[in-house]
Amino acid sequence: MASLFSTRGLAAASARRPWRTLGIWLVLIVLAAILQGTMGGAFNNDVNFTNDPDSKHGADLITAHMGEEPLIETIVITSPNLTVDDAAFRQVVEKTTADLAAMTEVVQSATNVYQLMEANPQAAESMISGDRHTTIISVTLTGGYSDFDKLIEHGKSFIETAERYQGDGIEVYAVGDLSGSEVYGQISEEDMSKDLKVGLPVAAVVLIIVFGALVAAGLPLLLGLVSIFVAMGATALVSRVIDVNETVQVMITMIGLAVGIDYALFLTERYREERRHGMPRQDAIALAGGTAGKAVFFSGGTVVLALMGMFLIPVTIFHSLATGAILAVFVAVFATQTFVPALVSLLGDRIDWPRRRHYDAVRRYDHETIHRGFWGRVTRTVMTYPVASLIVALVILIGAALPVFTLKTGMPGIESLPESRVKTGYEILAREFYAGSIAPVAIVIDSDVNAPWVNEGIEKLSAQLAEDDLFGPVSVTRAEDGLLTIVEVPLSVDPNSERAFDAVDHLRGEIIPAAFGSQADAVYVTGGSAFTEDFNDLLSRYTPLVFAFVLGLSFLLLMVAFHSLVVPAKAILMNLLSVGAAYGSVVAVFQHGFLADRLGLTQTESITAWLPIFLFCVLFGLSMDYHVFLLSRIREHYDQTRRNDESVAVGLQSTGRIITGAALIMVAVFAAFASGRLVDIQQMGFGLAVAIFLDATIVRSILVPATMKLLGDWNWYLPSWLRWLPDLRIEGAPVHAPNMAGSAEPALGD
Repeated sequence: MASLFSTRGLAAASARRPWRTLGIWLVLIVLAAILQGTMGGAFNNDVNFTNDPDSKHGADLITAHMGEEPLIETIVITSPNLTVDDAAFRQVVEKTTADLAAMTEVVQSATNVYQLMEANPQAAESMISGDRHTTIISVTLTGGYSDFDKLIEHGKSFIETAERYQGDGIEVYAVGDLSGSEVYGQISEEDMSKDLKVGLPVAAVVLIIVFGALVAAGLPLLLGLVSIFVAMGATALVSRVIDVNETVQVMITMIGLAVGIDYALFLTERYREERRHGMPRQDAIALAGGTAGKAVFFSGGTVVLALMGMFLIPVTIFHSLATGAILAVFVAVFATQTFVPALVSLLGDRIDWPRRRHYDAVRRYDHETIHRGFWGRVTRTVMTYPVASLIVALVILIGAALPVFTLKTGMPGIESLPESRVKTGYEILAREFYAGSIAPVAIVIDSDVNAPWVNEGIEKLSAQLAEDDLFGPVSVTRAEDGLLTIVEVPLSVDPNSERAFDAVDHLRGEIIPAAFGSQADAVYVTGGSAFTEDFNDLLSRYTPLVFAFVLGLSFLLLMVAFHSLVVPAKAILMNLLSVGAAYGSVVAVFQHGFLADRLGLTQTESITAWLPIFLFCVLFGLSMDYHVFLLSRIREHYDQTRRNDESVAVGLQSTGRIITGAALIMVAVFAAFASGRLVDIQQMGFGLAVAIFLDATIVRSILVPATMKLLGDWNWYLPSWLRWLPDLRIEGAPVHAPNMAGSAEPALGD
């Protein structure tokens, strides 16, 4: 009897007690609903370091000596006809200022140009554009980033109040973290809703084509939705222990839907295959659990191992994304082993509704049928010309990967924001004032404010900055305890641009050492641009470690799973090729603008900094899915016959339709997300879709059979000194005696 702790045993137990199993899942769904409903503000938009780079150290010094720096919102008021000297213009500015100041739960203070004209004329002039048609209101919010989760609850009302008096030739725009997050969240929610409306129907159509039955097609969709819902509740619970970025919701939706549908599809189809072979229902469920279910377990394990690589990076957003994706995969794997067998047990042969199949006819592959159909013909062609096929595949993949050598990373700038009032406000602010005034560079001097070297250094620093057109006017603030000085300077360029990062490097490497000499070690550069530059530098240092971790553990897992050194080595190389091609495609489209307009995608100066390493971890895990499912069927037949070429053909024949369907579903889901308005989500969805498409076509259809043919029995080579490894046998024990003697078995009845 199969152990409950095996995939076969778990599937069999779930099938024997279907109502109990579904009852447990109902409880989990209810708990997830409660967690999502009662844990408001569970997610945040923080991107923090867990180590101590220059920018974080400087920010921590400011907090320690001066308290947490308050958040600033900038209200941009502009008119093509009126100027700040006109009464109507002044009235709008003063009314807006008063209404914002009255929002005491959100606003600490609001300052406009008219309040400063007598008290500080110089400061007042800095709030007026050169043509006097535009001014700003500086709004200090009640709290810093630690209070942001509470502040964001008032984001909508804040924007509505700020823009209340616009009209009659006067436009008002709210610009800053609060207004930006509100608009970002709204767009993200709208895009996610649209993505599901597109992705789910496409997935449904593909499933109906693959299964030829409505009920069977509905089961994977149901599991995908359950996986998303339960994983979202689990993540809400986890967020009470660790910081979880709000981007995780998009991640859970994408990964949960993709792998949930895929995993359920593989197990359901294996059950139907065994029923066609005449196997009793409960035995077919158990066998599907012990073969496809075991492959799902190992595939999910590979995905989880790859995602765990992101925990090595000391940045909270990677921990958030990894947490959400891992929970989504875990729930999908567990649901496939329990939820699906229970439903299949209750549905029985009604799973094939509206078509009624005859399960007393058994189909076997023989010498005549092995190369029939599309996948049979493809396999025969590739294995007849393996060298030529290998060269063609490599040319395609390497050619697609070439643009990666021009990859530049950064954070999305103003130009990449979706069309919105916030973006318009940013553009006006950048044009009429300093582009970096929203997020100025802060130079933090950790010393007694009266120390001679401090004041002398500030004078030299100010003089050097005044000569550089990248920097705006300098402002100096001293802590009340007299132990810290902050020199703030806005940049004249987009704070997320390459020139801004160069400015930060210039400050750290040349300007500050020249101004402060031997005391430069006590001077730190922080602010948005410095944070992003440190972020980029950190990623470049940690990327090799993440790659080594993911590749090493994946190799070990696959070596144990297939008892081969060659299979995992090939799988890793093939996955690296598909990931590289995805990288190159993302760079070509987004960074260089190739077909970007036709595809409705946003061209950017650089690729979002966190995307390359994120794509590697996610894609490496997901790409392994198809390798595991395909190779497990090849190995299953090879264990029965010891005929390599035949086993490859049977493996591709038996999995071609189902893997293609699964890949199409993933591509549809990821492409739907690529159609959104947020550029980082566009890049993520596009990269995932391209990689899965290439992996399921070029890699699986050409590279796998070509290399399997060329290597022959060497595919399954394992040196004698590794024979002690446990034989986990993903494919399970042989279950059908092969019939390759040349006589075909009866065809499947309709």
